Formats: sequence, structure tokens, C-alpha cells
Amino acid sequence: MRTEKEKMLAGELYDASAPEIQAELAAAHRWLARYNAALDMAPSERRKLLVESFAAVGDGAVVRPPFHCDYGFNIRLGAGVFLNFNCVILDVVEVTIGDRTQIGPGVQILAADHPRDAAGRASGLEFGRPVRIGRNVWIGAGAIILPGVSIGDDALIGAGSVVTRDVPAGATAFGNPARVQTATAS
Repeated sequence: MRTEKEKMLAGELYDASAPEIQAELAAAHRWLARYNAALDMAPSERRKLLVESFAAVGDGAVVRPPFHCDYGFNIRLGAGVFLNFNCVILDVVEVTIGDRTQIGPGVQILAADHPRDAAGRASGLEFGRPVRIGRNVWIGAGAIILPGVSIGDDALIGAGSVVTRDVPAGATAFGNPARVQTATAS
């Protein structure tokens, strides 16, 4: 029999109210309180805090507080990643952000998901779908990246966009829902 945490990490339906999950959330909340109180600390000191909680933190990665996440241990940041103020990452499964990606203020990256049918939601179970963001991506302020989305290297996501589908490498996507823009001949 698998634990609720094992189910969560595998992207399967799990009970978020299970004591083991609640204990993980409580630990993450304690860490977030310390991290978000560190705004006036040197970046090197904030980096030490990130390394405590995240799965990976590349050289030169910066996360400006306040920052919010579910757990932290499913977040992987590449070298030179920048997350501006008020970003949210719901990391019930892996969220990977590639080297030199820049993320504007108020961006939400959501790997947590819920059943679509009413009976499934009423059960209280949820699941996760990994989010992968490539290298050298720029995500504008207030964008929302939904569960299971992949964004290719060198892509640009417009401010305020809701990304519901994968975005190919080098593409520009914006809007709600975000749509990939095609070049027009002049």
C-alpha cells in the first residue's frame, strides 16, 4: 500500500488532508515564513534558504520574496533563473524552470489539479501534473501556467496570459487562453 505522499509524487489521486501531507505542508509553511522574512538579506543568504527546501537551485538563481509554494521539494531552478515578487508555485509534483528563465511578478505556476467530475471533486482527492519551463523563457507579470503545461526554450509568454496548452520553443504566446502567435509576411 502506497502512502498518500507517494501517490502525490507519482501524480496519482491522493488525499491532501492525510496527516503525512499536512505535516509536509506545515514544514513548508515554517520555511516560507523564514524565507519571506528575508527580503532584506543578501541574495547569498536567501540562496542558502532556497537550497534548504528546493530540489535544485542553479548558480545565480534568485527568488524575490514574498514567494509562495506548497512544498518546495518539487521545485527545480536552473542557473540564472529569476522569479520576481509574489510568485506562486503549487508543486505537488515536479516543477522545472530552465536556465536564465525570467518570471515576472505575480506569476502562478500550478501543478496541482482536481478531478473534473463533481463526484470526483466531492471525494476530496486531488492529483498533480508536472510543469516544465525551458531555458531562456520570459513569462510576463500575472501570467498563469496551468497543470501539465510545457513551455519550450526561448519562448515568451505575455503578461496576464493563461497558458492552458504547451508552448513550443521560440514561440510567443499571449491572451486568455494563451495562443501562439504566428508571424505574418510584410
